[in-house]
Amino acid sequence: MKIKKIHAREVLDSRGFPTVEVDLSIDDPRHPGELTTARAIVPSGASTGEGEALELRDGDKKRYQGKGVLKAVSHVREKIAPALVGRDFANQALLDDALRDLDGTPFKKNLGANALLPVSMAFARAQAQAQGIPTYRMLAQLFGSSGSTLPVPLMNIINGGKHADNGLAIQEFMIVPAGFTRFSEALRAGAEVFHRLKKILHDKGLSTGVGDEGGFAPVFEGERPHEQALLSIMQAITDSGYKPGIDIFLALDCAASEFCDESRQYNFEGRKRPAREMIDLYSQWVDTYPIISIEDGLSEHDWEGWAEATRAIGGRCQLVGDDLFVTNPAYLRKGIETKTANAILIKLNQIGTVTETLETMKLAAQSGYASITSHRSGESEDVFISELAVATDCGQIKTGSASRTDRIAKYNQLLRIEEELGERSRFAGKGAFRGLKGK
Repeated sequence: MKIKKIHAREVLDSRGFPTVEVDLSIDDPRHPGELTTARAIVPSGASTGEGEALELRDGDKKRYQGKGVLKAVSHVREKIAPALVGRDFANQALLDDALRDLDGTPFKKNLGANALLPVSMAFARAQAQAQGIPTYRMLAQLFGSSGSTLPVPLMNIINGGKHADNGLAIQEFMIVPAGFTRFSEALRAGAEVFHRLKKILHDKGLSTGVGDEGGFAPVFEGERPHEQALLSIMQAITDSGYKPGIDIFLALDCAASEFCDESRQYNFEGRKRPAREMIDLYSQWVDTYPIISIEDGLSEHDWEGWAEATRAIGGRCQLVGDDLFVTNPAYLRKGIETKTANAILIKLNQIGTVTETLETMKLAAQSGYASITSHRSGESEDVFISELAVATDCGQIKTGSASRTDRIAKYNQLLRIEEELGERSRFAGKGAFRGLKGK
């Protein structure tokens, strides 16, 4: 796989801020003298963990409020391309090793993860195209999996936190249509609940505008606004003809680092609460509602609280580390050693290359941790994460609500893959989640 050309450009993500797109060409082994060209766009997060690989921004306030990525683009054009073009790479790992060597830092602080990752993703796609196979099949070969499992979608239908300006501390309220036999059926159910929720909110006189990830962003007045959100979703499930806790479950992304202060007190619903009180609240919710997954329920710095939460509710609910683990095997190993959490969110741009992402997912699988392939709040039309979820048979994907083309593009790609796999496909369903017994 000799690289013949690498070109980068500044494009816009789903929030209208710049990100990096890369076109990469290799020799086409099936057609001598011709090139195979692939493209990739790197996503961007709003709620980020401190241990994430560096997303390099220009800082020039005269362009895009300082969020330009011309520096990252120039690093691809002037440093990465000259070092890689003309070289043969037999596999993805060798290419990604070369990218890491060029940067020379664990957190991609020299070139930026947003310069390295689109090159890594585009090379993966180019390899697949050169072999005449879908990207998910090529990634499955790298991962050593069947690459035939359609993931359960965790669909964010009410936004809060940094994703909406509505006063809700919790960032995502999700529906999880796990009680179906096919991905297409689960997606249809999720979309129907989303549209029913819109009517319910409208009838209550609440806003039906959407946040960064396509979910609604209503302002719930009065006490316990978070439970009002949960009850509204429960009503939407029932009104759509589905059974909560049988057909469709609930999940939360609390993003608690965003409302935790330096003393590790959580500013939640008008007062400060210690970790123990937050754990008790989550435990009560898990008992009351069909919640099967809680992501970032405590701060990324509160390892003691996380361990306590795992002991308290980890046996009956999936506890997902996002800011806690940032797709980094070193942080995941700490979690495994301390018996903290039982699942990890997977975001390619948190670590910076395809190979490192796959290595983290392998470590999770070997250690009994679930992996959830995830988008970012700043997305694009790129559908790489859909391919990754199927390729690794991880069984779960987070890619937003049933609105906004940047989210729907991922769901549509999964529908295409399900159709292409035909009888070989299987839907992960309830088996993808721990803690479902008795719900």
